[in-house]
Formats: sequence, C-alpha cells, structure tokens
Amino acid sequence: MKMTEYVPGTPCWVDLGTSDLDGATTFYGGLFGWTAQVAEDPEAGGYTLFLLNGEQVAGVMKTMSAEQPVAWSTYVAVTDADATMAKAQAAGAQTIMPAMDVTDVGRMALFADPTGAVLGLWQPRSMKGAGLVNEPGTLTWDELNTRDADAAKAFYTATFGWGAVTTPMDGMEYTEFQVDGRTVAGLMVMDDEHFPKETPPHWAVYFGVADCDASVKKVGELGGKVVVPTTPIPPGRFAVCQDPQGGYFSLFEPSGDQPAEDAAS
Repeated sequence: MKMTEYVPGTPCWVDLGTSDLDGATTFYGGLFGWTAQVAEDPEAGGYTLFLLNGEQVAGVMKTMSAEQPVAWSTYVAVTDADATMAKAQAAGAQTIMPAMDVTDVGRMALFADPTGAVLGLWQPRSMKGAGLVNEPGTLTWDELNTRDADAAKAFYTATFGWGAVTTPMDGMEYTEFQVDGRTVAGLMVMDDEHFPKETPPHWAVYFGVADCDASVKKVGELGGKVVVPTTPIPPGRFAVCQDPQGGYFSLFEPSGDQPAEDAAS
C-alpha cells in the first residue's frame, strides 16, 4: 500500500541504530530485497534509507557509542513535535532527545515512556514517513511490550489521545491502540513465561512477509537468529528474529482471509 501522508497519532516510520552499517544493509537487503541509499545532505551524518521498489520503507544509522544497543525505533506522526513532547513529559516521559530539526525533511524527538519503552515523534515536512506499508518487506505492525499495561495506557492516552481496547487472545490479553476508532498499534503485557526477566520494555517492529517459514530460514542463512519460531496467531503467523548485530525484529505473515491491519496506514 502506497502512503503519501499519515493521520497524526499513527506510527509512520522505523529506523535501525546499528554497530555495523554495512553488515546491516547486507542482511536486510538479502532478507527483504531492500536497497540502501545514503542521504546526500552532509548534515544527515550518513543516515541511510532502505528502499523497496523505489519507495522509502525504513532507515538505518550507525550507533553513536559502543554502549548504545542495536535496536529498531518507531516514530509516531505528530503535527507539533514540541507540543507533543511537552504532553509526554507532563504524563511522565523521560526525554532522550528534545525536538530537533532533521535538515529540511522534518522534526523529531525521542522519549522513554513511564514504563521504560523508547518511542520517537516525527513532525513531517518533505518526508512524510514510509512510502510503502502492508506489503511483504514493509512495516506492518508496531507493538508495545511492557510489564505495566495500565501505566502505558494512561500515558499514551494523555500523549496522543489514543483509545485502548483490550480483548482476550490465546489465554492472554491484547490491547489495540486506536485513533478515531481505527487501530494503529498494539500492546502486549510482558510476562516471565514469554519474556526473559532481563528484557526491557520496548516497541517491537513487524515486517510483512509472504511466507514466514521461508523468511525464517533466510534469516539463519544470512547470519541472523530466530528467537521465537513461526507461531500461529488469530491474524496470521509471526516469528521474532535477531539480526547479526543483535537488533530484534519480527516477521508477520497475514492469514489469507484477513489482511494485516497496519500500525502505519
């Protein structure tokens, strides 16, 4: 699905901070068919765009220090990054990066929510977000994994005005965050059965695939690891993987009778 704009409050972009830029571009290029395009503006600091069929689908940059973990970050579209950051701070967020201009393409900010999960804000200018979603090799879902669902729901309602609809799923509860009644992201409670105790709260990113088993096999062939093997869920099948540099991401294959409902559409 091609995208030209995003409703405020909708996840619109993901990027990877990695210790090995060449290694990451090789891995994800082999897995999803992405090509890499380094931003021409020197002020962008070597920020690289991942393209699929000529459309921007994600970004990647070198980590700033050895202590910075390799990780994917999610960004939510907002009309005013400064005002939204002020709301987040008032609701208990910790500022990681205050609102700042990114050349002439937009304005961004980063915070950690009260449960510890990091999320970005994106105020678009010339770059609206991912140009393709809901297709194999593109962003299909963003999900908050946290141990304190009540605190998270209160925070994101105050910050973005998200509604939160919680329903049972496979013996657990799953929450859908909504904007004007439309689901834009999910929330899953981290328990000791499914998540190691040392796993910090985080926003997980899911990329669409046509065949989860085939993509999981390719992850291994390219030097990555499979953390959670292909697993059926009501909307389809998913797997959790780790790239060769240590970054976690998930694969999602929608069921034939139910298209993926996207955090970025």
